[in-house]
Parts: sequence; C-alpha cells; structure tokens
Amino acid sequence: MSNKIVTDLWKEIPEPENPFRPSQCLCAGFDVYGELVPQISWTEYVLLLFLKQQPEGFQVDLLNALAVALGNPGPRDQSVHAAMAAGAGGAGAAASLIAALAVGAGQLGGAREIAVLMEGVHQCKQDLNLWLAFLQPRPGSTAGEQANFKDVWPVSEHAPGFDPHAVATGKTATQTLDYLESCYPGFQLTWLKQNKDALENAIEKPISMAFVAASGFADLGLDEEQAEVLYLLIRLSGAAVHGLEQRWRGWREFPFYGNNLKVTNTKD
Repeated sequence: MSNKIVTDLWKEIPEPENPFRPSQCLCAGFDVYGELVPQISWTEYVLLLFLKQQPEGFQVDLLNALAVALGNPGPRDQSVHAAMAAGAGGAGAAASLIAALAVGAGQLGGAREIAVLMEGVHQCKQDLNLWLAFLQPRPGSTAGEQANFKDVWPVSEHAPGFDPHAVATGKTATQTLDYLESCYPGFQLTWLKQNKDALENAIEKPISMAFVAASGFADLGLDEEQAEVLYLLIRLSGAAVHGLEQRWRGWREFPFYGNNLKVTNTKD
C-alpha cells in the first residue's frame, strides 16, 4: 500500500526550507508558474489538464466555442433556475452552485445525458443503423441502457440527445453545430450535421444541444466521464452569475406562483 499520492498529471518540487510548500509545480511536464501562466489561455490549460498533453489548435478553438455556447444556459434551464431559487432565498454562493450541480447532473439536458451520448459515440461511432438501435427504447429497457449505465439512475423518459418537448430543432443548437463543425470538419460533429434529418425522422423529435455538445466533446478526444464533468464545470458560470443576481434582488422579485396553486382536500 502506497503512502504517497500517485498521479501522472501533477508534480510538485518542494521548497528547500519548507517541504510542505512547492517551489515549482509541473502539469503534464510543464512548469505551471514559470511557463504556463505567462503564455497560455484558460481554455488551453483545461485541455492540458484533461488530455495530459499539449492541445492542438483545433481543440482550443473547439472547446472555446463550446464553452461560450454552453456557459450560460439561461434562466429557463433547470440547473440555472435552481441556482436562482437558492440565491433568491438568501443562500450563499456555494449553496447556489451546489443546487445547480445537483439539478444539472440529470438526464434531461444534464450531464448524465452527455455521458450516455458519449457512450453512444464510442459504441456506434458514425454508423447510423447502430445509432438508431442505440437510441430506440426496448421493452423493459430504455435508450442507453446497453451502455452499462444500470445503476442508481431511473429509466430515461426520452431518447438521449433529443428535445422531448419541441417539434423543430432550436436555432441556437443549429448555429452551434454549424460553427463547431467548421472548427473540426470530418468527424463526429460532421456526421451529426449530415445525419441530423435522418435521426430526427426516426426518433420523431429534434436533436437538442446535448447531442451537439456530446459530439463536440467526442471530437476533443474526451471519454464519457471527462465529458460529463467538463459539461457540469462549463455550465456553472451561468448558474453562478444568475444565482448572485437573484440573491442581490431578493425573493420579492423572484417569480412565485402561489396564486395559481390550488389545495384540495383528498380525504373522504
């Protein structure tokens, strides 16, 4: 049993007079404070952390665009609304973020849906027939269960990557797909763009931003767990600022639908 933390991502060289404080930190072999801080962007650093190697130019452009597209889902999004509700109730910043993480981890536009779609990418790649089989629910099962996600999650009520409440593809999803595909043509994003109509006709629902995001993460070279975590991280920025704004405004300016609630006595 090791008495040291084992990692191939990070190395610290201690100060001569204080072994508990580093004089140099190496991330994937690069000197963080001597080389990286003066030279690279936050996007490049995130990719270095996840990929453990210097990212290529297209990866930086792709993640930067993806982060902007996903960075603020807006107050209609469930995770952002959770942060807003926490803020309006007077909760601190950390509580708002935790609320956003909890709600944003789910299967409807959340990080869990991204993980299932990423497993679909690894299983089906660019084979339309395999994708249609993966997405179609089966008796006693659901789309994505063949992806080894048989744990605490309940059965999904919709095909992952599709909007169950829409009749046409959202303009924002289309714009995002078009631009991301231009950053790295020829791979999963291109396949999604070329097969979008066939997928939507088969499922009878339009694709959602989740399918676009998962395809982007796949083209970045991430696995399902990395994509799930990074999706949560990127979306926290929007939840954070909305939660802070509502905390400042207070609960009196936050929508409450009490006048539309009807309480009925169900006793005989």
